[in-house]
Amino acid sequence: MKRLLTLWKSLALEEASGCCTSATMDIKTVHDRAECEGLSFLTITLADFGKAFERALDQGHVVLTSFSSWKSRGGLPLFLRGFLEQIFDPVTGVLFEEPSIDSIRAVRQLTLLFGKIELPCTPARDAQAFAGYLECEKDVREANLRRDPIDLEAFKRISSLLLGPVLARVDSDIYHGRIVPRHGPGATADKRIGNAKFRQTTWPARLNEVFPAWEYLIPNWRFTADLEEIDILEPGKEIPVRVITVPKTQKTPRIIGIEPTAMQYMQQGIQRSIYDHVERDHLLSQMIGFLDQTPNQSLAEEGSRMGNLATLDLSEASDRVSNQLVEAMLSNHPHLSGAVDATRSRLARVPGQEETIQLAKFASMGSALCFPIEAMVFLTSIFVGIERELSTPFRTRRDFHRFLSEVRVFGDDIIIPVDFVHSVTLSLEAFGFKVNEHKSFWTGRFRESCGKEYYDGHDVSIVKVRRMPPASRMDATGVVSHVSLRNQLYYAGLWSSANLIEGEIRELIHYFPLVSPTSPVLGRHSFLGYETQEMSEETHAPLVKGYVDSSKIPINELDGAPALLKYFLKQGRLPSAEGHLERSGRPHAVSIKLRKASPF
Repeated sequence: MKRLLTLWKSLALEEASGCCTSATMDIKTVHDRAECEGLSFLTITLADFGKAFERALDQGHVVLTSFSSWKSRGGLPLFLRGFLEQIFDPVTGVLFEEPSIDSIRAVRQLTLLFGKIELPCTPARDAQAFAGYLECEKDVREANLRRDPIDLEAFKRISSLLLGPVLARVDSDIYHGRIVPRHGPGATADKRIGNAKFRQTTWPARLNEVFPAWEYLIPNWRFTADLEEIDILEPGKEIPVRVITVPKTQKTPRIIGIEPTAMQYMQQGIQRSIYDHVERDHLLSQMIGFLDQTPNQSLAEEGSRMGNLATLDLSEASDRVSNQLVEAMLSNHPHLSGAVDATRSRLARVPGQEETIQLAKFASMGSALCFPIEAMVFLTSIFVGIERELSTPFRTRRDFHRFLSEVRVFGDDIIIPVDFVHSVTLSLEAFGFKVNEHKSFWTGRFRESCGKEYYDGHDVSIVKVRRMPPASRMDATGVVSHVSLRNQLYYAGLWSSANLIEGEIRELIHYFPLVSPTSPVLGRHSFLGYETQEMSEETHAPLVKGYVDSSKIPINELDGAPALLKYFLKQGRLPSAEGHLERSGRPHAVSIKLRKASPF
């Protein structure tokens, strides 16, 4: 924690100098409270201050009850007061008409710096997260029971108008056998990794009805005899989703569901079809994002500058998408509906529960269909709310065009016109979702979406520490993260703090050259370009000496029919990686090795 405090002190002094104020007492406060309260002060308490500050920007004034754990005087907390007095009136706490943008960025930087650091939560917090998962499942069931049939009918009608053409094309792909499955890189419930996923030994019976094993598990009919080794699982014997936690913040872990190999295999194929057809559709391609966050960020900037667009965030978004809504959305497309249902896991194994639970939600994070399906459900819910505010029904698909560049969904990051916030919020809640008021903004000039934050058109995004500082070069992941932190601080103009981190890095790795961001070498990024230490005798290209990722992919050999199947399933023009039939899967550990490589 000492190194974290040293970094915070450096940033506080640097930000104070840039904002023409003093941070001496702030540094003392952080040091004293961190010594008393421990690491959670930096990762939780400070972050809570930052969130309350963002809420004050949105509301236009400071509410001191939101800073209850901090001393105050007049209308402002004493902590970071030198910065706050350039943003809010010190007596009334009211936001200035033209606050200091540098001070806004500084307060966010100093309070949210450690908010996303990846640290394991306490067992109590993990248990609380699993309890929350079960409670969320209960909420989904209750929402299904109390949902007004009129709302569900409106949802079906809007989804048919808005999504119908795209869903029909995906439906056609399934009907004509154009779905090309693939295996994802992640973990699976049956613990198969890499090439082992192509040696499928189980296949759910209900999946077999839509995607027959003979068509998707063997290269061609000559290998039909291999199907005798496949165990067709009846519904009661299916492998359940494995629910686990992964690091998110020290306050709350992230809950994900690890899918069985067979389900993930076909989910990936349907996902690819959805992505392709959405991207080719003139309307939906401008309203739903799957891979590119930039449009959402641009709209957030516009909303902060013009005040016309709101940014909404949903709590537990994935886990609150009811399967009932998905069935309603796909009801006019029987082949797609059947395929999505066949690839949906219905059971989950939750730590602390003796028996598996039946899922009412569509899917948790971890399903390949979770992201695209939830985006379409959210978009439909949004337009149900907009239609009710307009008091005029949408009759044709062209009616939605007036909202191009005003409505956009990327995961649970939502952009909508400010005039429809109330009606859209009511609509989302009617369909069982929860709008996160602490991360949703529409009244002031602060907006946040897809990792970017803006105030009045100014980018006030910050640098965040993602991992604890490495203690030695053996912590390769920590070294890589620390190098990234140094470079982010450099690009943010926080050069003194970047130099501080650079000094720590040089104690771990003695070769730390200037390189381009595209170089494989762990090095310093600079606006001045890269350095050249020598020229390659073979290619006559510039070289530098530095540390490069040399993680070894696990040995995982594949041959015979499974290898042939892998060949047939490959898509894209690039060749497969060399040795992909001998090694596959994610490395068990990250390692770095000193060698000469290109500086760009």
